Amino acid sequence: MSDRLRILLTGFGPFPGAPYNPTQPLVTRLAHLRRPALDDVEIASHIFPVTYAAVDRQLPEVLARVKPDALLMFGLAARTSYLRIETRARNAVTMLWPDGANTRSRKRAIAANADAMMFGPHTARLLRAARLTGIDARSSRDAGAYLCNYLSWRAIEGAKAGGPQLAAFIHVPLLARSGAMRRKGFPRITLEELVDAGEAMLMEMVQLARKARAS
Repeated sequence: MSDRLRILLTGFGPFPGAPYNPTQPLVTRLAHLRRPALDDVEIASHIFPVTYAAVDRQLPEVLARVKPDALLMFGLAARTSYLRIETRARNAVTMLWPDGANTRSRKRAIAANADAMMFGPHTARLLRAARLTGIDARSSRDAGAYLCNYLSWRAIEGAKAGGPQLAAFIHVPLLARSGAMRRKGFPRITLEELVDAGEAMLMEMVQLARKARAS
């Protein structure tokens, strides 16, 4: 195994109601970044199908294969017009909306008798890094009750079991495509703006991971 710093980026594929998921091109762009500050960094990427079974099966597999020092996850929040840096995963799962395999959860909680789990104070550093690019980014305590929250929960759970201690989940909005405009006439965030913010957060995670290794 290489001694280089390892960062894992993840996104999601399309799902019912969202045939275009901007996390796919975002993760692809970030995984192919070439910067001097990344010369000693291995960046791996993974796109999850939007199913509970895929998260449960593929997350442990990709973590075991990559052994990342940090995990930076992205998901789509189609009803939000700004970037959301999630601070915690809720012990909640929707019974209303099926996943991409048309599977509904049979229970409202992910785990029995458990409170929400926090990502950690490093999320504030990611928020600041994103905001410095000029994008509208905000802290969030509610990752929803669908696959994004479910992946967040499993990632924090994995960190407690010996996985990467630095993990974060970022909700991104729908992007401007072919001149599309948001409600009330405001332009949507573009892919280029999203990549700039994603790069800033990636660089921040790299710095945090280096410090964690040194300590």
